[in-house]
Order: sequence, then C-alpha cells, then structure tokens
Amino acid sequence: MTRRWEPLLEQVVRERYTRLVARAMLLTASRTDAEDLVQDAVVAAFSSRARFTSVAQAEQYVRRAVVTRFVDGTRRTARQRALVARLAHERPPAEPTTLPGRLEAALATLAPRARACVVLRYLDDASVAETAALLGLSEGAVKRYTSDGVAALDALLGTTSTVPGESVRVVPAGGTA
Repeated sequence: MTRRWEPLLEQVVRERYTRLVARAMLLTASRTDAEDLVQDAVVAAFSSRARFTSVAQAEQYVRRAVVTRFVDGTRRTARQRALVARLAHERPPAEPTTLPGRLEAALATLAPRARACVVLRYLDDASVAETAALLGLSEGAVKRYTSDGVAALDALLGTTSTVPGESVRVVPAGGTA
C-alpha cells in the first residue's frame, strides 16, 4: 500500500537530491557530511506532520531542515568541546607508557581512513583487496592510506617499519627485532 507522500518523496530525491547536497556542502565542506545532513533533513521532513502539495514546497522545507540541523549540530559540537576543555583542565590525561598504549594513542591521531587501513591491514591481517572491498576504496587508495598511516605511526612512536610486502614488525629506532 503506497502512502500519499511516498511518490512526492521519491520525486524530491530523484530530482532535487543533488542540488540539496550541493547546498549542504556549502555548510559542511564535506560531501559525506552534506549527504548525511540532507538524509536527516529528508527523513525529518517526511516523517513530520508537514504536508506538501508540490516538489518545490517539499524542497524548501528540506532546505530549512538542513540549515536547522547544521546549526543544531554546530551548537552541540561547541558544547561538547567546551565540556571536554573544562574536563581537561580539571584532570590532565596520563601519558601512555606501554607500547600498546602508545600505539593506541598514536592510532587515534591518524585520519579515519588511514587508521582504518592500518588496522585492517596489520592488526586484522586483511589483504589489500579485502581492505579495499570493506572500505569501498580502490586498492591503490588502500596502499596509499596504509603507507601514510604507517609512516605517521613511525614518526610518532620513533620506530621503523619493515619493507612493504613483508609482515610488519615495529622495532625501536636504532634497535633490532
């Protein structure tokens, strides 16, 4: 059974989605964040009591919802940052002293894709092809993110890694395994 609003929803997504994402990108500067923002706004628009009689009305409502959700998210993030800053002043974080603790802290500094590639490749022992399939990336991108991630970890941990293609061994700089 088709609900009365479903054809209008399909038409908005089919005809106006690209334009809505382009507008949202002006706010977020990230395509992924823009797509998430538009998706949230569309769900909100069509799950509320608002009733539209045209695609233009629905698009206008979704545009407003995108801006509202962006502003709300920005405020929420600002409050969270302020809370984190306040808590950081109260209690300084302890520096990890063990290699696993240092590795975890160093991994946290990597960009999300580089971190995912390094973890999948070297901690989960996934192949380049498996990693690419899991993350929806090309094999070349996986190799690049992995290489950049390992280099960043080496710099942060003061270690050197073995030749690509071999299993990774982390050894202290100037030391032996």
